[in-house]
Amino acid sequence: MDFSEQDVDIFGEEQDKGTHQESSSSSASSSSSSSSSSSSASSSSNGSEGGETSSAGSRSASSSDAEKGEEEEVVSEVIETDIFGSDNEDYCKTLASSPFSIPVLPPIRNTNNQTRGGFGRGRWQNDRGPGLLPRPGPYPPRQQNYGFGPKFSNARHDDRFVSELKLSKSEETLSRKCIAFQEPCELACYSRVEGGEVCFDDRSLRLFNRLISEDVGADLNEGFDSFVPKKDLGSEGFGDLLACIRDKSIPLQNIHFVTFRNNLNKILATAYIRHEPWEMGVHKRNGVVYLDVHKLPERPQSELDRRRCYWGYCFESLATEDPRRGDGEPISNVDANVEFCSVIKTKLGAHRILMGAEMDCCDSTDDGRRFYIELKTSRELDYHTEERYEREKLLKFWIQSFLAGVPYIVIGFRDDAGKLVRTERLRTKDITQRVKMKSYWQGGVCLAFADEVLCWLYGTVKENQDYLLQFASPFNRLELLQAQSCPDAIANHVEQLQAGRDS
Repeated sequence: MDFSEQDVDIFGEEQDKGTHQESSSSSASSSSSSSSSSSSASSSSNGSEGGETSSAGSRSASSSDAEKGEEEEVVSEVIETDIFGSDNEDYCKTLASSPFSIPVLPPIRNTNNQTRGGFGRGRWQNDRGPGLLPRPGPYPPRQQNYGFGPKFSNARHDDRFVSELKLSKSEETLSRKCIAFQEPCELACYSRVEGGEVCFDDRSLRLFNRLISEDVGADLNEGFDSFVPKKDLGSEGFGDLLACIRDKSIPLQNIHFVTFRNNLNKILATAYIRHEPWEMGVHKRNGVVYLDVHKLPERPQSELDRRRCYWGYCFESLATEDPRRGDGEPISNVDANVEFCSVIKTKLGAHRILMGAEMDCCDSTDDGRRFYIELKTSRELDYHTEERYEREKLLKFWIQSFLAGVPYIVIGFRDDAGKLVRTERLRTKDITQRVKMKSYWQGGVCLAFADEVLCWLYGTVKENQDYLLQFASPFNRLELLQAQSCPDAIANHVEQLQAGRDS
């Protein structure tokens, strides 16, 4: 298309009408003729035909006077250069300094920055006298470290503070990291029997009841009156794990972390669950970092809380075979302190980990290979609770089973009265696929987050030093604090290892 052959009138028909009106008004008087000639010259400079029409009308109105036509053309050429028109003339006459005086404003009265005691009606600090109302108070003393406190994310309120790891990396950033996880390998095991005695064998390991689905409808409150709750052993429980390591002569030269699985559960889950506080002891001896389990104080449990806790232990009794209980006999004398613990070696990223993991029960394949099964209980799901169940509970189920290499999870769903409603068996590796389509969480992000924490932790702690690792409000960082002492279980373990080397 040849753009040079097209004359585009950007003003349209209104411009043509305007030029005709100007040409008719130019024949009325000679003064208006000059302004019409000016607009016609301006229109001809834009390439429109209105300029020719205006010029023709001007010549027909004053064809007898040729000198006036020449004068109009000279005037139009002069006006064409004045793009501001008559307004520019007034602007050029503006004085350099204003003839008006500068106004004096009254002083500003700031009512938002009054001194203490000046708040509220009747307390303005002016010439009306003292306030009518008494001074409110007492006021808390102002802190010396301005900007630091529980309301600020950069709080430094603890003198024991050593280091911190801010949880600033996004899920997208962590998902780009591919952290290798070595298949867990069982090295040893030990059992705690009734009375608290520890034996370095598998006598407390229970066999899975494959007919658990037939117990649907059972009352999980059965045997609650004879229930023996779990005791808080503190560091003594960690000492049993260390004693098993010594008994089986497991070398620790190339191990970076020795811990219970529970501590790793907390670290991995923090990648997504940011509202649950926790803490653990950190003690480095001979290049090995020992992570001791710390239990935070809890509110007093109600009768319903104790029953809900018991429902889980009762389901474990139903889902396992007990040779002491005959068919049809009620469940009784459930002891939560009887447990079986497996000692597992694995590797997360570059970190070699030796951990103890309590196992609920086991089953075997047709060729006789033994594998473990996790037993869990949960309230029956509905439309309102399904999302939270998949976001948080399934995440915890997956972490606990994945870290120890447990292939199956059997879940018993119950109602609010403690009645077993149904059972479900899950494959651990299928859980991530179940939540992947909903973008609730990613297992790789949990591993990448744990790798970041363990790298920071191992690189920060010093030899023969004791620390406390905590995750607390406002839940935006991990804090490493200085601890006063090392638990006796770890100190005795190190001494016995040293005595064995010397001998």
